[in-house]
Amino acid sequence: MKPELLIICILFPIVTAVLMPVFGIRKRNAVRIYVGTVTILTSLAAWTMILRCGEEAWTLVRFTDRLAFTLKFDAAGRFFAGIVATLWPLTVLYGFEYLEEDERQHIFFIFFTMAYGVTLGVAMSGNIFTLYCFYELLTLSTAPLVMHTKTKDAIRAVRVYFSFSLGGAAFAFVSMVYLVVNGGNVPASNITSLFYLMGFFGFGVKAAVFPLHVWLPRASVAPTPVTALLHAVAVVKSGVFAIIRLTYYAYGTAAVSGSWAQYIALGFAIFTILYGSVNAVRERHWKRRLAYSTVSNLSYILFGVLLMTSEGLTGGLLHMAFHAEIKILAFFAAGAVLHVTEREYISEMDGLGRKMPVTFVCFLVAALGLTGIPPFSGFISKWHLLSAAAAYGKASLPGSALAYTGAAVILISALLTAIYCFSVLRRAFFPDKDADLASLEGIRDADWKMLVPMSILAAGILLTGLFGNRILNAVLEITSNIIPWM
Repeated sequence: MKPELLIICILFPIVTAVLMPVFGIRKRNAVRIYVGTVTILTSLAAWTMILRCGEEAWTLVRFTDRLAFTLKFDAAGRFFAGIVATLWPLTVLYGFEYLEEDERQHIFFIFFTMAYGVTLGVAMSGNIFTLYCFYELLTLSTAPLVMHTKTKDAIRAVRVYFSFSLGGAAFAFVSMVYLVVNGGNVPASNITSLFYLMGFFGFGVKAAVFPLHVWLPRASVAPTPVTALLHAVAVVKSGVFAIIRLTYYAYGTAAVSGSWAQYIALGFAIFTILYGSVNAVRERHWKRRLAYSTVSNLSYILFGVLLMTSEGLTGGLLHMAFHAEIKILAFFAAGAVLHVTEREYISEMDGLGRKMPVTFVCFLVAALGLTGIPPFSGFISKWHLLSAAAAYGKASLPGSALAYTGAAVILISALLTAIYCFSVLRRAFFPDKDADLASLEGIRDADWKMLVPMSILAAGILLTGLFGNRILNAVLEITSNIIPWM
């Protein structure tokens, strides 16, 4: 199929979202039918392009000989788009139940649907300029979702989100200008390392690299369908994906590998893994705990990517996919409890496992996957990340000490993950003796519109763990066929 058709996948959800108020779509059932149809059609179109589109580039607008708005669907873009196109419809179905009583749900779904098209634009970008454009549009389309409830906490959260995102955008812009001026052919030098590091921290805002992670736990005040997408798929994974593009497709590993920029970036990723896990253990608010978990797991991916080896990139991409399905399920479980019981803190979970068994069994699956227990999918990605670190160290490459340190931190983080996940389950299924179980009278699992997406994701975590070779083959296609952007 022609690459020109990629623009349809991007524009269709954006345009249809803009037309919602024009058509006067406000009532609950009308919103569900309209948004559900648009989402399904967009996912079908995206998967059609994933399976049938070639890797030819299509330039929509050329500003100069080195600056153009270009779409291209290579293996890496198809991989990211596949994650997005699979998980988005499940989140929309979940959102129908979560926002059932929300009088402003039509406004919510306008921006939610727009963000779908923009995220696909990130996946389908053919150069650093196009990626940057969609990356910034993602900030604009998701900010209204963060502040949807219009509470003081939500308004403060969106201010922090904007402040960090705009600051990161400035750094990423400078890095992009350096690439454009050099025509994508940058030398291995100190100045190149400096501009690469600026791009890393610029895009690292959405990837929640310490100390740029502050916005992410605050954003947990948003409705759960938003936090699930923010912390699992759209925003944070776009940040990680942008760093992958920056490292392997824009600057190229030959220009940065072995430089002080690589070591600094690796050091920040390793520290973020440990920092996020420690804070997740300390956090008592369930959704914020999962947010700190996301901070940690995003840097698992970055650790593999920043090793700048094919093995490291393989582990990073695998964790990018598997963490998406695991974390979105974890947030769905937390959101279901909040929706049914209005309980948000870990101390309030006593006995709920017996009243909401499907919800907490699904969270158990997510916990097993996130901890890295076989045969669940998280085990596969962590195994490849540790194998990549061992191979890096065995090869005695510069920075081997950082690789071994990262492997040790991942193992420590896995232990901390078990603590902060299973402590929730312990309270849910084995409450304290003095817990007020009488207050649980009448509580039950949420409606099917929540349970079906959670059950599908739980099954997916197990199946991708048991049959992960197909996903591994898709990742190996990416790592063995990297064509630099020019």
